[in-house]
Amino acid sequence: MFKVLVISYYFPPMGLSGVQRTLKFVKYMKSNNWEPTVLTAASTGYYAHDSSLLNEAKNSNVRIIRVNGNDFNSRFSKLGTVKIPAEIIRKTLSRLSNTFFIPDNKNGWAKKAFIAASKLLSEEKYDMIFVSAPPFSSINMAVNLKKKFQIPLVIDYRDLWYGNQFGFYPTPLHSYLHKKMEYKALKLADKVIATNRKMKEKIINRYQFLTFEDIYIIPHGYDPADFEDLKVEKKPNDKMRLTYSGIFYEFITPKYLINAFKKLSIERPDVTANIELHFIGFLRNENKKIIKKLGLQDSVKEYGYLDHKTALAKLMSSDVLWMMVGYGRNADTISSGKLYEYFGTRKPVLTCLPEGSLKAAAAEYKASFITKPDDVEEIKNTLLKIYELYIKNELPVPDEEFILKHRRDFLTEQLTKQFQFVVKEEVI
Repeated sequence: MFKVLVISYYFPPMGLSGVQRTLKFVKYMKSNNWEPTVLTAASTGYYAHDSSLLNEAKNSNVRIIRVNGNDFNSRFSKLGTVKIPAEIIRKTLSRLSNTFFIPDNKNGWAKKAFIAASKLLSEEKYDMIFVSAPPFSSINMAVNLKKKFQIPLVIDYRDLWYGNQFGFYPTPLHSYLHKKMEYKALKLADKVIATNRKMKEKIINRYQFLTFEDIYIIPHGYDPADFEDLKVEKKPNDKMRLTYSGIFYEFITPKYLINAFKKLSIERPDVTANIELHFIGFLRNENKKIIKKLGLQDSVKEYGYLDHKTALAKLMSSDVLWMMVGYGRNADTISSGKLYEYFGTRKPVLTCLPEGSLKAAAAEYKASFITKPDDVEEIKNTLLKIYELYIKNELPVPDEEFILKHRRDFLTEQLTKQFQFVVKEEVI
């Protein structure tokens, strides 16, 4: 059994989709001859906590080492689950943070985590360091561990670092420092994992010392075990249920779908009277105001944040799932874990997406209705098309082979094979 130190700031009991990639990897590592130890944050003030995901890690007998840091989340740990602020406030705080902290505001945690990891690596033998980012301060910390202990390093990019779709560089100096840090990290990494081809291409084009073989693609996925023993409610009516699970921020917004639904309600009230829009997660007050202004309260059902299993049960009780990503910098590299979990439900999906990796995945899924993110007329017409297929019981069926390629156990097997290649190269 090989040993790997997994560094991931975001990990249960923190919720939302960002924690699940690492959780599922470590869950299935042991069955692939790798024993993980997870180094993560201690108690945090955060928008969502999910004890069911933490129980999943515990039931998998994953060793977890938690580090208290000086980052904002750690300082507000006594508050527990905090209310997500209005988008304008969140965005302002994010930009202030990006102005004063490079590469991000988790630097304080990364410094303390480095001390904890150094103690661990001094006392025990590990064959690999695996770090998942963002936050990108974790990568800097992992690089310093590699240099200190001469242990192979694998970096997992959930999102781009330099040129990140939500990144903000207020001065040329900020831009330069981010790029310089990333350059140094990639120079020292033994293998880089990316979630999609667009991301891989942009990293290679930016840092031309990298070869095609240096970066391996492992997409997001779904865990078949999550769908076992779900308590799926029976719909109380025959209305078509269109469901979204997640949060809205930056250029991810429900306003175009809501406006398209309103337009359809004017043209075809007989259709919208038989459609329900369900939202799992944080709908936010600004979005609720749009719904109220358009008089659509009776068509909308909001659940708030639900634990993972309950959210999946809601998805399974739906007829069609919906997601969107708007236009933004490098939006073509975004690879939302939400969409891949949608694939695991085998439900038809309405996707409002720009060109890029998500749109390509939706097309491969086959049971997708794809529109531009902000084209209200196109979204309206697609809603009508979906409803007409629904009442005729002719909604499309997904490609089963494509779905099976995204099982979390299969993806973890691919990851550990990359670990093996790196360890063999180190021995040679």
